[in-house]
Amino acid sequence: MFRRAVLGLALAACLSAPASAYPERTITLVTGFAPGGSTDVTARLVADRLGPALNNGRVVVENRPGAAGIVASDWFRRQPPDGYTLMLVEASSHALAPNAVQGGTRYDVMADYTHIAMIGTGPMIIVVPPSFPARTPAEAIARLKGAPPDTMPFASSGVASMPHLSAEMFASVLGLGSRFPHVPYRSGGLMVESIARGETQWGVAVLASAAGQVNDGRVRAVAVTGLERFPSFPDVPTLAESVLPGFDLENWFAIIGPRGMPPEVTAELNRAIRSVIAETRLQERLLVAGVAPWTRPNEPKDTTAFLQAELAKFRTVVARTGVSLDP
Repeated sequence: MFRRAVLGLALAACLSAPASAYPERTITLVTGFAPGGSTDVTARLVADRLGPALNNGRVVVENRPGAAGIVASDWFRRQPPDGYTLMLVEASSHALAPNAVQGGTRYDVMADYTHIAMIGTGPMIIVVPPSFPARTPAEAIARLKGAPPDTMPFASSGVASMPHLSAEMFASVLGLGSRFPHVPYRSGGLMVESIARGETQWGVAVLASAAGQVNDGRVRAVAVTGLERFPSFPDVPTLAESVLPGFDLENWFAIIGPRGMPPEVTAELNRAIRSVIAETRLQERLLVAGVAPWTRPNEPKDTTAFLQAELAKFRTVVARTGVSLDP
């Protein structure tokens, strides 16, 4: 009798006890680029604060580089939707590639993932080696236009990446077509390093990839591609204000999960992400790195709506420039 009573009390306690709080183990935040680039830098800044915001959990960054995030995005869609494997994605893999890659991507941006929250945006930045003779946007354009074909190679963080499209779009707007050889690298960091060493003559980098090298004087910033100057680089003019009115191209970062994540886990992740993005210290570190923290509505439904709009926008950009990518 006593034993049955004890067992009954134990069973009742188990049934009435709340489920263990998420997360119960380490969360992996995947990126589709090598260490040192904009996506990696952003992921590590966010992961550092996201763990403590999730019941003092732990978030680690895992790099899976290849084809500007396309390889990792395809792998990621097949992972368990339990909230322990997340991905930081950007415009390259989730807006540009689905529109520009020949035959499309294997993954569907809208159907294959759980959209959780936005992190921020940032312009692209045209960078050149310190020895590059032109300093202003107008001088740089004149230099590019006057160079013989195939003598001014540009670097990118990979075929089908935002830097690749941005450079092609820049050349297209100038009426220079494909006269510049393309040299792809595995990350934004490696791309900018190649320009610093003079292996390539110019590139349109994600600002977060180039910020450190610009500040150190290893590369020189010519212009940014947004409509407004970036707060942490107020002396760098925009293309729109100087030589190409209306030119506007920005990168962005979002955190997603595989399709079918439990709504309560998605909600908890969204809450935690919004809380860390609101932290003054993180906002300062993101701005220094070239990322403007997200300030617009940021529920999962807002992320979904933003991604849908970006897919439509890049469809127009790709159609206008004629860029077709085969990663």
